[in-house]
Amino acid sequence: MGELKKLSVEDLDVKGKRVFVRVDFNVPQDDKQNITDDTRIKEAIPTIKYLVDKGAKVILSSHLGRPKGKVDPKFSISPAADRLGELMGIKIQKAPEVIGDVVTKMAEALQPGQVMMLENVRFLPGEEKNDPELAKAFASLADFFVMDAFGTAHRAHASTEGVAHYVSKAAAGYLLMKEITYLSNALLENPKRPFTAILGGAKVAGKLEVINNLLEKVDNILIGGGMAYTFLRAMKMEVGKSLVDENLIKDAKEVIKKAVDRDVKWLFPFDHIVTDVVGPEGDVTIVTREGFGNKIGVDIGPSTIEMFSNVIRKSGTVFWNGPMGIFEIPQFSQGTNAIALTIAHSGAISVVGGGDSVSAINKLGLASRFTHISTGGGASMEMVEGKVLPGIAALTDK
Repeated sequence: MGELKKLSVEDLDVKGKRVFVRVDFNVPQDDKQNITDDTRIKEAIPTIKYLVDKGAKVILSSHLGRPKGKVDPKFSISPAADRLGELMGIKIQKAPEVIGDVVTKMAEALQPGQVMMLENVRFLPGEEKNDPELAKAFASLADFFVMDAFGTAHRAHASTEGVAHYVSKAAAGYLLMKEITYLSNALLENPKRPFTAILGGAKVAGKLEVINNLLEKVDNILIGGGMAYTFLRAMKMEVGKSLVDENLIKDAKEVIKKAVDRDVKWLFPFDHIVTDVVGPEGDVTIVTREGFGNKIGVDIGPSTIEMFSNVIRKSGTVFWNGPMGIFEIPQFSQGTNAIALTIAHSGAISVVGGGDSVSAINKLGLASRFTHISTGGGASMEMVEGKVLPGIAALTDK
């Protein structure tokens, strides 16, 4: 995709105009709808503040959770709107529904610099179906559309893709532009070398396409987490009772061959933390590739940590997606924590592709040490796969 060849929010003449902004306020909440992590709300503020300062009339939309096309009070966007107001120090007008006469009147009454928030767009079944009538209804509220919800850019929904076709101009917000800059340009188009990809997490499914695309770009691939055991099995190595996707062993063999053909340095765990019981009560043992018995691999071992760390320290660019073990359980978290610390102190351009890796980084308080932490797990991985994301493709070309 390279450099963003789409309109940015700064290309729009927004003074006195209504601007429909798709943000990602799909934030985690506790049982009482208290927001437990407001990172996504904070990430949206630069775009909203720019529009407010330029005298736009701002209409925000977002989804929250999976209400399955029905109104469900526990998925109301209201707490997120309140939190945004607190963070920005302004009043956010809250629409009682997604669309309708009341919403239209509220939008028409907006004054320059004012902000209103629509109710959860997934309260309507037409949102996830990308219903053209709903997209037109969103577009009728505003003069321009700004897409700033990278986490949903891989979904062609009415508020992320459909609406862009029915406004005069559709542009990218600051968060979306930042994601494209790092995930496309700095990572895939023009990486500082050596370029190392670190992939982990439980499953191989969904990662093979990412690996295939990265093999065209990277110098090194380091594989950890549960997904490593499918590859090790494909190489006829002992893995005990570790997680293996038997249906993908043939695909894993093909990917390994491709890596060899392309002269990509490909490293798998040499030693492992294994256990009989996957839980806080599980005892841990360090084994090499031959010592599994009937145990389950739950983390990379100390020799692998050192091997991976040596590669990371020599890298110019590092892309990381997926933990090295079941890091939620303390005795299975050493590998993930060590890799996070090594990347943070490596001096490399470091890009994290969302998901559980971000949780590990935040738990260690290392977020500020990474160049870019993506806000969209699925969207970031699809971009790294080389896919065109519909929420970006629909924006107006420069």
